[in-house]
Amino acid sequence: MTLIMDSKEFVNRRQRLAEKMPDHSALVLFSGVLKTRSGDDKYPFSPNRSFYYLTGIARSKLVLMITKRGGIVTETLFLQRSNELEAKWTGAVLSDQEARKQSGIEHFDYLDEWLPSFGTFVRRCEGKCSLYLDLYRDQWSDEPTPAESFAEEAQKKYRTLQIQDAGPWLKELRMVKSPAEIVEIKRAIAITDEAIRRMWSHARPGMMEYELEAHYDFTLKSHGVRELPYLPIIASGINATVLHYEDNDQRAEEGDLVLLDLGAASNYYAADISRTFPVNGRFTERQKEIYQLVLEAESKTIEAVKPGVTLQQLNEVTKQVLTDGLLRLGLIQESSELTKYYYHGVSHHLGLDTHDISDHSAVLQPGMVITIEPGLYIEEEAIGIRIEDDVLVTADGCEVLSSQIPREIEEVEGLIGKKE
Repeated sequence: MTLIMDSKEFVNRRQRLAEKMPDHSALVLFSGVLKTRSGDDKYPFSPNRSFYYLTGIARSKLVLMITKRGGIVTETLFLQRSNELEAKWTGAVLSDQEARKQSGIEHFDYLDEWLPSFGTFVRRCEGKCSLYLDLYRDQWSDEPTPAESFAEEAQKKYRTLQIQDAGPWLKELRMVKSPAEIVEIKRAIAITDEAIRRMWSHARPGMMEYELEAHYDFTLKSHGVRELPYLPIIASGINATVLHYEDNDQRAEEGDLVLLDLGAASNYYAADISRTFPVNGRFTERQKEIYQLVLEAESKTIEAVKPGVTLQQLNEVTKQVLTDGLLRLGLIQESSELTKYYYHGVSHHLGLDTHDISDHSAVLQPGMVITIEPGLYIEEEAIGIRIEDDVLVTADGCEVLSSQIPREIEEVEGLIGKKE
């Protein structure tokens, strides 16, 4: 993928973050390291997203340190030293010229200098230093991150050092997208649109889910998308009632609906789209009833998107529409039964991560990009339907960034199995 953002974008982000830093403080971010898959084989490298957000650089084993003392902000990017032999095996390391062009950072040093540099800064703060790190953790069982390991080591070395989480700052910055970020998300959506249309055009009863996935993969790789923002869900029949079904190894039979939840990425900015379609090209009347209800819930929820609203309020809109519809269809007898068929939230923030870091209690602001994704999952009827679009919050409402991807019944039916 080509670099679209100017280095000034990253300079501006670091300046805004530095304004939040108190005096006598340091922010340290790690780009990440290659993970071993088995033996000497490695997983493909994927950068820490907050490091990438502030630098635009996607290389392993780099360290960004921003310090503030006496009101003076200093940025240093620590690079790997070049190694002629290693370069023959894995390629040249990032040069300071390349790093400067991408990030706008002016001061560089080598990795073997970064711990002494950090120690020097702490000493000059004379016992009043705060260390800010990206301390995000998803699960208790996750292995320690480089930031967590460094926090533990630094606290042992400097007992008066105050360890702080930079997460709130990073969330505040990353939740509101710049015009350049929205361009990236739109490109990811456009590629996803093309991939979905290709899948639909080749769909037919009897196909394996992974055959549909192959058409998706082809489109993404044709556009240079090598890293998926998340594993695609291609779930036929009863598989679609499992929210995070990722096996994609079953046969889509005559009469099945297939639920797609997938997205391309553009320079790590993700699209996140769900569509549900009949593999034979025709919804049954029952499938139409449920599909139209989910579509109504999505439309009504999108109408409610505007500055000042919370994600929880949007979910209440979705729940009310789905409850009324299921009562009307006789699937439930009282509103408390909704959770039998709808058991997830309707929205999350979208950006460098599919579930982008965010303050879930924060009200929406212009520039935020969120998903709207109602669904119904009726296991006893082997019907799972989710419709999801990516939405930009604007000053007076919202813009559906993925509106070009068909979702009306007639339009979807007209694209199934229709190879050009």
